[in-house]
Amino acid sequence: MLTSSSNLETRAVHAGMEGVREQGSHVPTIDLSTTNPLGDVENGGMSYEELATGGCLTEGRSAVYQRLWHPGVARFETALADLEGADGSVAFASGMAALAATLIAATTAGTPHVVAVRPLYGGSDHVLESGLLGTSVTWTDVDGIPAAIRPDTGLVIVETPANPTLELLDLRRVADAAGSVPLLVDNTFATPVLQRPIEHGATLVLHSATKYLGGHGDAMGGVVAGPIEWIERLRRVRALTGGLLHPMGAYLLHRGIRTLPVRVRAQQETAGELARRLEAHPAVARVRYPGLPGQDPQGLLGRQLAGPGSIIAIELAGGYDAACRFTEACRLVTHAVSLGGVDSLVQHPASLTHRPVAANAKPDAGVVRLSIGLEHVDDLTADLMAALDAAADAQDLGRSSELAAPADALG
Repeated sequence: MLTSSSNLETRAVHAGMEGVREQGSHVPTIDLSTTNPLGDVENGGMSYEELATGGCLTEGRSAVYQRLWHPGVARFETALADLEGADGSVAFASGMAALAATLIAATTAGTPHVVAVRPLYGGSDHVLESGLLGTSVTWTDVDGIPAAIRPDTGLVIVETPANPTLELLDLRRVADAAGSVPLLVDNTFATPVLQRPIEHGATLVLHSATKYLGGHGDAMGGVVAGPIEWIERLRRVRALTGGLLHPMGAYLLHRGIRTLPVRVRAQQETAGELARRLEAHPAVARVRYPGLPGQDPQGLLGRQLAGPGSIIAIELAGGYDAACRFTEACRLVTHAVSLGGVDSLVQHPASLTHRPVAANAKPDAGVVRLSIGLEHVDDLTADLMAALDAAADAQDLGRSSELAAPADALG
């Protein structure tokens, strides 16, 4: 580390930047080499063996081949591990590639059974339910985790705040229920700015880095942070399956981490104000947002979570038809999947990200998910209220354009 500061903002700026100044650069260079000089034959062979079996590049060795190791990817991994308080991290081409590698690592260790708590991201739910990677899954709630664990259980998997409806789980309670079984927490919604699961008993932390870590909708990646024994296993899976994050993606994701605390907190401030405004519209049956009164019954904000984040789920009173009308009427907010970027997005989870999920676990058809960006709160309010008015017109629920007033007018 260039700094030993305990302040996240400082660490986010400087993590993974070791050696950059010594190279005569101010930012990391982008190395797109797919292959690297080997030196003598013996060195080349030893370098390949070390990297292909889960090791990292050591002094005097060759990086051999981009699939095995890359300096830019390693910088991003160092930065994310520092922010999560982990021994290390392993980066992949996508969040699903990261999850798949973790499941493969568990399966090849002879523990292919997974215990999971819904809701999860739809892609995670789908791959577990499908058994495609040789795993089997038992779905349960937190209280049911101990009874669901078997001798061949390799992972307990949870996501909090959950996608898409933002349920919160007490991670210390989950970790206690998991006992000696490794606990994997999807921390995509919270990011290490708002939640560091390892501090609360988690073994592994998963991110779809495409979302908040990158933050600009222009780089795809996934990353798993954890203890060194898992890091070595995951590196080996990545080397053999070819799921390495592309160097350009690594550069953009590392750059994104440097502004992560500022973006997350600014987006969260806007989301909190929007959630309060949206509650009053007659087209809205319920706003799901952990920062609203009564939506943190376990008292996790301030204890496990530093804040409620910037994702909002809205349940439309008119159900599916109203949800369709609302998403299609948004103009400033883009109707698109993904989240965590600088621009605001809206999507209908039951039709998109959670379409493959079993019917009994699928989000309600009236739920839409908002990812709040960095636009001004009043501009977002005007757009969303107009879209809600369109949904209300469809259901004869009335109008409330006066709710688009600026924050100071709302008291």
